Amino acid sequence: MLIGYARVSTPDQNFNLQVEALEKAGCAKVYQETASGAKVERKVLGEILAYLRPGDTLVVWRLDRLGRSLGHLIQLVNDLESHGIGFKSLVEAIDTTTPTGQFFFQITGAFAELERNLIRERTMAGLASARSRGRNGGRPKALDGEAFAMALTLYHDRRNPVGSICKKFGIAKRTFYRYLEKHRQERATSP
Repeated sequence: MLIGYARVSTPDQNFNLQVEALEKAGCAKVYQETASGAKVERKVLGEILAYLRPGDTLVVWRLDRLGRSLGHLIQLVNDLESHGIGFKSLVEAIDTTTPTGQFFFQITGAFAELERNLIRERTMAGLASARSRGRNGGRPKALDGEAFAMALTLYHDRRNPVGSICKKFGIAKRTFYRYLEKHRQERATSP
């Protein structure tokens, strides 16, 4: 059975074009959803995925109506395929129930994986370059060793409230207590 899925991003858009195309393609049932494509959780799509059975085919008007990204789309289609469910996109003329459609989708998946690997490689190269110039990633320390030692001296003096110590060093109480806990753990583990 062909099951259609039509999605618009905002309530002021309408489903007419998608629904007509899906019905013309022979969909027995067409689900409609108003939700941003960037949303991870789409209620109606979840209902469709629970409704589909082996031998059914999920049909969309265009690929971008189904997946948030190419990676997400590939994951969805692979999940469908693993359950014996086909996938069809009308505009792109992709039909995973045919050998050609499966091949095209596998090639698309290979390109997506290549893109992810290239992004990872560029990110690692950028981080290595920054480290070689003496720049380490992450958030700068709230207190350096000398500043924490001074704050610790004030804390052990017991005449200074933690709030005033934190105000003096421009940090939150939670930050001070985190430094204090780390200091205690280091002292407990050192010989």
